[in-house]
Amino acid sequence: MLNRAWIEARIPHKGEMCLLDGVDSHTEHEIICSALSHCWPDNPLRDESGLGILAGIEYAAQAMAVHGALRDDGVETRGGGYLVSARDVTWSVRRLDLLSGPLSVRAQRLSGTASNVMYRFSLHAGVDEILSGRATVILDATGVDRSIAPTRK
Repeated sequence: MLNRAWIEARIPHKGEMCLLDGVDSHTEHEIICSALSHCWPDNPLRDESGLGILAGIEYAAQAMAVHGALRDDGVETRGGGYLVSARDVTWSVRRLDLLSGPLSVRAQRLSGTASNVMYRFSLHAGVDEILSGRATVILDATGVDRSIAPTRK
């Protein structure tokens, strides 16, 4: 079963940072995951104002990582990718924590090589699309200079 435990064993995010609850469906080019962690009062991405919609990009990035694990035959992760770009991001709500019920997190692989991949992503609450965009990920992040990456304060 492709549940939270299966996901956590295959992506770099552990414990509370593993935001996805399960894989609803997947093909070679697309994945749909579900999540309820946006409802957690102790969601690690939450701040004093709540859980902003742009945290949904992290949900999408984790779905992309799960999709990569499935494409690699579900082997446990040895490292992690590095999200280098999010483009054409649009949203229709301001906060995720105000939504009840599960989120549907979708990622469609648009292109990729051995070193990077591009996805189109979207988050849905029920039938409503609440966030969408495109993301580029470097697959082998071991050589990335993290000193230039933005840090959360």
